[in-house]
Amino acid sequence: MPRVRTGDGVELFYRDWGTGRPVVFLHGLLMSSAAWQPQLLHLAEHGYRAIAYDRRGHGRSDDPGRGYDYDTLAADLAAILDALDLAGVTLVGHSMGGGELVRYLTRYGHDRVSQIALVGSTVPGLAVDTHAAAALLAQLRGGGYGQWLADNAAASFGLKPPATSIPQTEKDRTIRDWMTVSLQAAVECQQATFAADFAPELPALQLPASVIHGDDDAVAPLERCGLRSAELLPDARLRVYRNGSHMIHLSHCQQLNRDLSEFLDEQ
Repeated sequence: MPRVRTGDGVELFYRDWGTGRPVVFLHGLLMSSAAWQPQLLHLAEHGYRAIAYDRRGHGRSDDPGRGYDYDTLAADLAAILDALDLAGVTLVGHSMGGGELVRYLTRYGHDRVSQIALVGSTVPGLAVDTHAAAALLAQLRGGGYGQWLADNAAASFGLKPPATSIPQTEKDRTIRDWMTVSLQAAVECQQATFAADFAPELPALQLPASVIHGDDDAVAPLERCGLRSAELLPDARLRVYRNGSHMIHLSHCQQLNRDLSEFLDEQ
C-alpha cells in the first residue's frame, strides 16, 4: 500500500494512477482520496498522472492525535510532493483542501506547482457565526457526530437537479467515508476551517487558477467562497455550476472532468 512518511512521523496513504504531468487532489473535510476516484481515472486515461492522498486522521492514513492545523496539513502536502519528487504540478483542492493548497503555496512557494484549481472550496473563509460554530463543535464532541451527518447530508449532496439524481449507492458510500474519519480529526479540522481567513494570502498566488463552484453550495456559499476567491486571485477563471452542490464532484461529475481537462490542456 503506497504511503509517504511526514516530517513528524505520520504515514499518509495515497493513490497514484497513470503517467504524465502530475495532478494532485486534496479532498474535503471528513472525506478521503476515494472521493476523487472518477477524476483520477478520467485524467489517468487522458495522459496525466493523477494522485490523491488521505489527510491525516482520514481514510487509510494514520490517526496521530495531532497536527490538524493548516500549517501542519500544508507540511503534509509538501511531504507528498517532495517524496514523489513532483514538478509542474496542478493542485486541485475541494472544500477544506483548498485551504491546504493555499497555505502550502504561501509557506513553500510554487517551484513545484504550475496551476491550481479550487473546487467547492471553503477559501477564503466561511465567516461562521461564533455561537453557531461553538454549538456545532459541542455537538460533535458530545457524541452527536452521526446525528449531525444525518441532519446535514441531504443539504451537502444538494436538493435540486442534477444533485437529486446522484445514485443512493454513491451517497451511501460517501457517508460511509464520512463515518470512518477520526472524531478528533473531524472536530479539530472543523475548528481550523471555521477560524481560517485566507483572504490575505490569495493575492500573492501568481499562478493560473480555476475556481469551480456551485450556486447551490450549502456548506461553502458561492458568494462568500467561490466569488470571493475569484476576486482575490490575480489570475483566476470562475466557473459557476447551476444547481451545483458542495458535493460537486458527484452532482456534476462529467462536467467537472471536462473542465479540469480543459484547464490542464491550457498548460
